[in-house]
Amino acid sequence: MSRPAINVKRVREDEQRAFTELWMSARVEAGVSPEVAARAASEGRVAAALAREDVRAYVAMADGRAVGFTVAATTPFSALTEAPCVTIDQLYVVPEARKHGVARHLMSAVTVYADSRGCEQIGCNVPAQHRDANRFFARLGFSSQVVRRITTVSALRRRLGADEQRTHSLEALLHRRRSLRARAAQSANRLAG
Repeated sequence: MSRPAINVKRVREDEQRAFTELWMSARVEAGVSPEVAARAASEGRVAAALAREDVRAYVAMADGRAVGFTVAATTPFSALTEAPCVTIDQLYVVPEARKHGVARHLMSAVTVYADSRGCEQIGCNVPAQHRDANRFFARLGFSSQVVRRITTVSALRRRLGADEQRTHSLEALLHRRRSLRARAAQSANRLAG
């Protein structure tokens, strides 16, 4: 049996519905509840992201059916460099179409996009626990350059809280001492004058 022909095209208004359905499937497969994924799509987050000039999304079609997508964005490689880099934010292929070249076709589209933007580098965000995805990107020549660790603002605030309170109490103590010294010096000046 021959493989179906894979056609990759940029997500425009015509493909937006198919893309959104695939995006929701990817979110559910990643552990997000279907309700949360559907709400994000209905709130217009997907449409807003696709409308951005620095974001490009592609959908792969096989036999008239959407079987995969990728989302890439053009950003500086880091905050301190001017060199633009295309970063693959998401790459997803439906389970039954995996290992049939769909992801490679999507990567080809990203490569053309990077060339058109004058980017010399392409990066990707791959969850550390996804071994197959990490192997796929490694086979294509991607290497680890940084480890991106993430936490919530509230969790970081809680963890920093103990140090922050110590810092504030030390600052308060020093402030009180300086104030007492200044008042003592003023009193001495008044008595001497």
